[in-house]
Amino acid sequence: MSMVEPGSAGSGLIARVRLLLAQPSAAWDVIDGEPATVGGLYRNYVLPLAAIPAVAGLVGQLAFGVRAGFGGFGVAARPDPVWAVAGAVASFGLGLLGVYLMALVIDGFAPNFGAEKNRVQAMKLAAYAPTASYVAGALGLVAGWGLLGFLVGVTVLVAFVYSLYTLYQGLPKLMKSDPERTVGYFVVVLVVAFVLGLMVSIAYSAVSGVTMRLAGPPKVSGKVTIPGQGEIDVGELQKQAEAAARRIEAGKDVAATDTDALKSYLPASLGGYARGEVSASSSEAAGMKGSQVEARYVKGVSSIRLQITDIGGAGALAGMMGAFKVRSSKESDTGYETFENQGGRMTHESYDRSSKRGEYGVLVGERFMVEAKGDGASMPDLKDAVNAVDLSRLEALAKAG
Repeated sequence: MSMVEPGSAGSGLIARVRLLLAQPSAAWDVIDGEPATVGGLYRNYVLPLAAIPAVAGLVGQLAFGVRAGFGGFGVAARPDPVWAVAGAVASFGLGLLGVYLMALVIDGFAPNFGAEKNRVQAMKLAAYAPTASYVAGALGLVAGWGLLGFLVGVTVLVAFVYSLYTLYQGLPKLMKSDPERTVGYFVVVLVVAFVLGLMVSIAYSAVSGVTMRLAGPPKVSGKVTIPGQGEIDVGELQKQAEAAARRIEAGKDVAATDTDALKSYLPASLGGYARGEVSASSSEAAGMKGSQVEARYVKGVSSIRLQITDIGGAGALAGMMGAFKVRSSKESDTGYETFENQGGRMTHESYDRSSKRGEYGVLVGERFMVEAKGDGASMPDLKDAVNAVDLSRLEALAKAG
């Protein structure tokens, strides 16, 4: 029985996602012989998975807000719920359209590369290949600026590359393309899909007012080259994906740390800074749970906001970044911003000397984000604020699950 026909939801859907993440080649062998319909593929696979990034992004914006400013420094502003919902619906709808357009491209160019025209098989490829990107969309729940936003962006990019790799493996199996012409088939599909994606992104921008930056399609081989990021070892990435698949399945049972427990990690004071108001929030989307606490510390006209965010089971996706090294830096006349690995932990540091505003953050145990954002505070003060949190204790909590 097909995994995508009526009765295949629930555990069958999870099993299919896990197989595509961990063993895409084996998954395509199974999918190839399955009976399916375009409606069944949409109803039982595309719809529930395509909803993950839309719903997670919406819930994340409404629960934690959107930040702006140099290096991600700024006030967390929660968007108007009506516009946020409208944007999520537009994103979801255009994503569904993108799947159908991709299927048309795959099917339309099949004869040019010795492949068989088959609309259902092409639809299977378009529906299943983006699985890694759909799952990575759950990180929209905790996406933001600064280090967390950077890590989410990199993880989503890695998932996109893995989706391309999955598509590349599926073309000859489902469309029966000439092995010697599969690379050309894949490249043509990517180029045409890129143009269609550009059109879809323009439509999305017109609807939601969000401008999206697009880069050319990466090269896919044993190692994948991503402009500005270096190479990804596909073999290593597949190992990471297999580990992530196991953790994603278990991640449904990973509860976000209770906000009262998280508050206990916030120090009563920071040097000469006195603690003021303390706030907390929690949320859930696509089975992933998150929580956050924040305290404001004041010394004269200077202030520091110290945040601790638990990204819960979504940390399984962050592990996929182990497939390549992440490092970035930039500098202006008045400030700087860096992302780097220090002692096995990803850190983010930014400072604007003209406004005396800055941010310092550390990712602990691939689960907890500790960030200090200051107004009128020095960078040493911000680092002291982060270090005032018991990071080792947080790391032990992350390992304990």
